[in-house]
Amino acid sequence: MEEMNGISGDDVSLSIYNRKIYFPWGNDIIIYDSTLRDGEQMPGVAFTPEQKLDIAILLDEIGIKEIEAGFPAISDREAKTVKMIAEQGLNARILALSRLKREDIDAAIKADVDVILLFIASSPLHLKYKLNLSIEEVERLIVDSIDYVKDHGIIPSFSTEDSTRTSIDILKRFVKIAEETGAKRVGFTDTLGCATPEAIEFLFSEMYRFTSLPISAHLHNDFGLSLANAITALRSGARYACATVHGWGERAGNVPLEQLVMTLQYLYGIDLRIDTERLKELSDLVSRYAGIDVPKTQPFVGDNAFTHESGIHVAAVLRNPRTYEPVDPSIVGNRRRIILGKHSGRHVVETKLKELGIEVNDEELDIIMNKVKELGERKGEVKDDDLIKIIFKVRRSHE
Repeated sequence: MEEMNGISGDDVSLSIYNRKIYFPWGNDIIIYDSTLRDGEQMPGVAFTPEQKLDIAILLDEIGIKEIEAGFPAISDREAKTVKMIAEQGLNARILALSRLKREDIDAAIKADVDVILLFIASSPLHLKYKLNLSIEEVERLIVDSIDYVKDHGIIPSFSTEDSTRTSIDILKRFVKIAEETGAKRVGFTDTLGCATPEAIEFLFSEMYRFTSLPISAHLHNDFGLSLANAITALRSGARYACATVHGWGERAGNVPLEQLVMTLQYLYGIDLRIDTERLKELSDLVSRYAGIDVPKTQPFVGDNAFTHESGIHVAAVLRNPRTYEPVDPSIVGNRRRIILGKHSGRHVVETKLKELGIEVNDEELDIIMNKVKELGERKGEVKDDDLIKIIFKVRRSHE
């Protein structure tokens, strides 16, 4: 391609201002997917055991290293489902959630999981109004629960709920006890999604310096900051980040799996060896099983992620797709769509006609283009059937 002002049009850097950013764990970052647990807590969603297994298998096939399969204590059916997934011999480690209660832990143990995610609320608000427990009582529960999990030969992980509304001193007390008792990792949760990236940076940087254990981050999206906060947590020392397909889950959801994977790989150069070409397939499967359509504007996997209507945009995309596409659609298993509407220009209409194998003269093309714009004003999108009807009417009027 001809160079202009010394810059080649083939230069497809995503941003000239992107800089190499240090991540303490580099390519050894691990995403643990919670679609089957926190994702299923999205109101109106209830996967069957068979659906959960299908999703787990696909997550494993694309390279997700850890799968939170469920919360065994909530029902016998849930416990059996988690056990079924654990017995599949997947490459991914299987995780289960558990409160610091003996009956919860027993249910997770019987499910044969690799890691038990022990958690308890830590904020004064939760301790007073939900648990009615003192700091000292929580400390005793931490020790008893971790010891019990260890005694059964399962990896114990300890996390605090509502971490971002808990003082750093209390978090350090809990983490120190968990580490001394034998937890293999610790986690912190932005339960209400109310922490800014700056707050997340402080929390995870402080805990990264404080503990020798690997740290996980579970971040919610109530303020729309979950993805930014996940990147910040990983930059600040977290090794594990929780995500769900589409970011689905409680209230406003979690960190979107596909966005986290793509952001790490294409903006920060962190290759987690995940098969991104199957992300759209995974999205479609979860959407179908949940009975909830993926928003068209969902990054990477939504129908509009690589759809173009504006005449100016389409003309450029037809010359070089990277003008208005950050990555090739095939990288995530999606496809490019060029549609007609009120913003379509002459070149776009002409291209569509060629796709349909229809030849028109210049006068007919001008009339057709105007009719397309008029219909686009009323309908939004002008489909191929609409275009053919327009062509038929234009030609009949010229007979």
